[in-house]
Amino acid sequence: MGNMPAYYRKAEDLKHRSSFEAYQVAYSVVSLTAKEGNRYAMMTLDWIREKKAFLIDMDGVIYHGKFLLPGVPEFISWLREEGKLYRFVTNNSYFTAEELSERLCAMGIDERPKHFYTSAMAAASFCSHQADDPTAWVIGANGLYSALEAAGVRITDENPEFVIVGESEKEYTWQAIEKAVNLVVNGARLIGTNADLAGPGSYGLVPATGAMIAPIEKAAGRKAYFVGKPNPLMLRRVMDSLGVHASESVMVGDSMGTDILGALETGMATVLVLSGMTSKHDLHKYAFRPDVVLQGVGSIPPVTED
Repeated sequence: MGNMPAYYRKAEDLKHRSSFEAYQVAYSVVSLTAKEGNRYAMMTLDWIREKKAFLIDMDGVIYHGKFLLPGVPEFISWLREEGKLYRFVTNNSYFTAEELSERLCAMGIDERPKHFYTSAMAAASFCSHQADDPTAWVIGANGLYSALEAAGVRITDENPEFVIVGESEKEYTWQAIEKAVNLVVNGARLIGTNADLAGPGSYGLVPATGAMIAPIEKAAGRKAYFVGKPNPLMLRRVMDSLGVHASESVMVGDSMGTDILGALETGMATVLVLSGMTSKHDLHKYAFRPDVVLQGVGSIPPVTED
């Protein structure tokens, strides 16, 4: 399938479902002829539906801010009815899995904390595998502290093995930056929960971990190691917890540079949804392509004809 020439087009009429599911898929991978393209798009989507495990990004895929995106309840219901394994995989290290569970519950989606995996949890897992008695000094929020504590990482400012930086509102101060720089210069390993430069906030974009850790990198003369997407390590940890291989799994996300790239380098199938940060006009900026491009996750369940 990967060798088939492809481009992306918008369905001309979403109101008609007579040509099978071509109109349900608002944006699909198609070949250079419409007839072959429709067939290829449906073959690809059927292939995606057969996957055993679904790894799903959250912001821009499941919700925007406090609002659930169209088609999400139907998608979640389909996952459950089909007995799919699934996890919500987010680069956000600010919230705990319990808080994310409560957030979705407030939107009408009842999900247990075990269905969430954050970049904070990925950082905690990384540190616990890198040292027998891991210690860390942290700039971050409750989500990061909770994940580190659960993984047995001891928080200290006395010769820590790691300096870990995640999203934070209160702890990110000039004094914290200065302390982090000196700890790293003296031998601590610099870890970032993700390399994202910005993320969605209440009034637009807000700086994310990649931007917050940059002054520490520059001043200390050290490069941070980022554990969040697109690092394949994070996605492999999730697949390991589900007991599946990459060939059985698919990543559903809205970011080419994190979700799709990370899944591609892990060997997973990929679905890009255009309900978030990426538009079809952005695709030419990348040398790689997802397996299928959809308007949103509501296009993944098959259409039920009345």
